[in-house]
Amino acid sequence: MKVAIPLTGGTLCEHFGHCEQFAIADFDAKTQQFPPHSLATPPPHEPGVFPSWLRELGVNAVIAGGMGRRALDLFAENGISIHAGSVGEAPEALLAAFAGNALANGLAPCKHDHEHGHEHC
Repeated sequence: MKVAIPLTGGTLCEHFGHCEQFAIADFDAKTQQFPPHSLATPPPHEPGVFPSWLRELGVNAVIAGGMGRRALDLFAENGISIHAGSVGEAPEALLAAFAGNALANGLAPCKHDHEHGHEHC
């Protein structure tokens, strides 16, 4: 399993579509842990770009803070599951919580307005 975490300032980004980088980590099924992650800079954000880009990188799970309904649907269409995380957490802590099945329940809804009514945090 390959997991991605949207980051701003090195921690989980509150608004998914505004992240600066993604931490990308492969889960080691043998040890039930994540080895050190790599960082990837996403392409410019537009609705539907991040799900297809992450799918091309082989990602099949995302740890996210806030995300709109349309973004959730786009990720599902790309075969990528979304898991809740605590905003402001470092990727190492989130990956450890994910491996231990201890992430927070539920995603924080996106709270900012979007131009033209797009919902794509």
